[in-house]
Amino acid sequence: MSTQAQVEAESLLDHVLEEHHGHACITCSFQAEDMVVLHMLQKRIPDVPVLFLDTGYHFKETYAYRDRMTAAWKLNLVNLLPARTTAEQENTLGILYHSDPGRCCHLRKVEPLMSALENFDLWFTGLRREQSPTRRYLQQVEQHQLASGKSVLKVSLLAEWSWPDVSDAMAENGIEYLPLYAQGYTSIGCQPCTSLPIDANDPRSGRWAGQKLECGIHTFSKRAS
Repeated sequence: MSTQAQVEAESLLDHVLEEHHGHACITCSFQAEDMVVLHMLQKRIPDVPVLFLDTGYHFKETYAYRDRMTAAWKLNLVNLLPARTTAEQENTLGILYHSDPGRCCHLRKVEPLMSALENFDLWFTGLRREQSPTRRYLQQVEQHQLASGKSVLKVSLLAEWSWPDVSDAMAENGIEYLPLYAQGYTSIGCQPCTSLPIDANDPRSGRWAGQKLECGIHTFSKRAS
């Protein structure tokens, strides 16, 4: 039987889809939270575009898992690519993930996503409040405005969930984990900027060596409500 958390999330999802009929997408890093939301969403919109920010710097395990799950679930995968390849960026700007990780994230994640979201009205995410202090005021449904002025409804079905809720949903639905979790990683992004957690109580403490908390894809848009 489904947990109460999952029942409530699925009920909210149905309500959002009944009330809003625009084009929907999900941003997916193939971490556990995203997989839980994707599993719910794909049952209702089988061909929902799955936006993956293909920075060129992901772990080989992430790419292999992405490809495996894309085939298994028949995903409508959309790889969002930066303007420059990693080699072009490094030749022109140096190793930004060392010298200026904020700019690297902006070029390789934020700019491609900003452009892609212009085509959608509903944006689903796997964000949770307990992931980071920067997310503590996250609402399940938020109206956001992109830099262009376009309005997008940002939906974080798991905003109120704990990690045990996520684990329960993964087990209940038989969803395979990205193998890096088994190696001790608790928050997984690009390989150069991801390490094992420094603080066992902070799942994102292994990101960017403590220099920042967000890559920017969840802070570039302006929350309107």
